[in-house]
Amino acid sequence: MARDTGPQCKQCRREGQKLFLKGERCLTDKCGVERRSYPPGEHGRGRMKQSEYRVQLREKQKARRYYGVLEKQFHGYYVKASRQAGITGENLLALLECRLDNVLVRLGFAASRRQSRQLILHGHWTVNGRRVNIPSYQVRPGDVITIKAETPATQVVRDATELTGQIPPWLQADHESLSAKVLRKPERREVAAPVQEQLIVELYSK
Repeated sequence: MARDTGPQCKQCRREGQKLFLKGERCLTDKCGVERRSYPPGEHGRGRMKQSEYRVQLREKQKARRYYGVLEKQFHGYYVKASRQAGITGENLLALLECRLDNVLVRLGFAASRRQSRQLILHGHWTVNGRRVNIPSYQVRPGDVITIKAETPATQVVRDATELTGQIPPWLQADHESLSAKVLRKPERREVAAPVQEQLIVELYSK
């Protein structure tokens, strides 16, 4: 599976804000953005020209890094979103939100998307009773997500639930049985991603 193995704290510093790529660490004083609030690299403290293209590109990179998606895959999501009825930007965010690795984070069953992907790849989760080991699997309304019986990852998942904030209204979670249900597709106001999707659409529309 192709994945980004670069330093995660540098990615947050490049975008100038916390993307919560490291789970609990991002909430402590060890967070890279807290320690060094300027972009990485030799010229990180220098002045940068803010062109329209640069603003749009940074927004696309921020969204891609937030969801842990590589460039080719992200563009594929955009193409799919543009062919759907409705607003392209909102369709794009809905597709990204419905990835199984993201859903586990939203439910509080994983501390970060990287941890979520690892749990999925190792076969610890099932959807509608069938084992799913594809992090990009698109969940649908009515899908029931459960942890595999007697899996050794149960304690890791329970530790992650302690960091859980509010569960999005389009999901329903049972932290006792470590199961959940997808109630419907997410609406734009329910997506907590720090992304201005219209800038991404403008970038790809050029």
